[in-house]
Amino acid sequence: MPTVKNFIRTIPDFPKPGIQFRDVTTLFNDAQGFRMAVDQLLHPYAGAQIDKVAGLEARGFILGGAVAHQLGKGFVPIRKKGKLPGKTIEQAYQLEYGEAVMELHDDALQPGERVLLVDDLLATGGTAEAGIRLIEKLGAEVIACAFVIDLPDLRGRALLEKLGVPVHALCAFEGD
Repeated sequence: MPTVKNFIRTIPDFPKPGIQFRDVTTLFNDAQGFRMAVDQLLHPYAGAQIDKVAGLEARGFILGGAVAHQLGKGFVPIRKKGKLPGKTIEQAYQLEYGEAVMELHDDALQPGERVLLVDDLLATGGTAEAGIRLIEKLGAEVIACAFVIDLPDLRGRALLEKLGVPVHALCAFEGD
């Protein structure tokens, strides 16, 4: 029986030499694989009190939207700076070489709402941490983060768990 990991393609030396890119588009392209991933992402939270699902740009929109649909909850996009219309709040985070900024509509969440944060891949945890901080700025609570892939050597899980946020990942790939 196949696992989610069987549907993920590895592309060597992308976007630069030495990187093993974990491509989830092959997972999304397969109906069985995509259904399996969505079901496994939401399974630990079926029956949990969740008010909204948030997804990190861009593949987190695909997964988070599907999870929100299955849970019967609203979806909140967390985007790169300059992509959301209207009033937003922002959170800077560190990249390997420099800094980036994520944004969230200032009215996307209400204080006390419980949010599941979803993305395709957990590496260093910087983007997810920015998402968590944005959600918390609006007074909502991140009950967990769910990812298809964890790259444990990059220690993102440890960062998020240090923030008090449980992490659920469907598979892991050693190395970066």
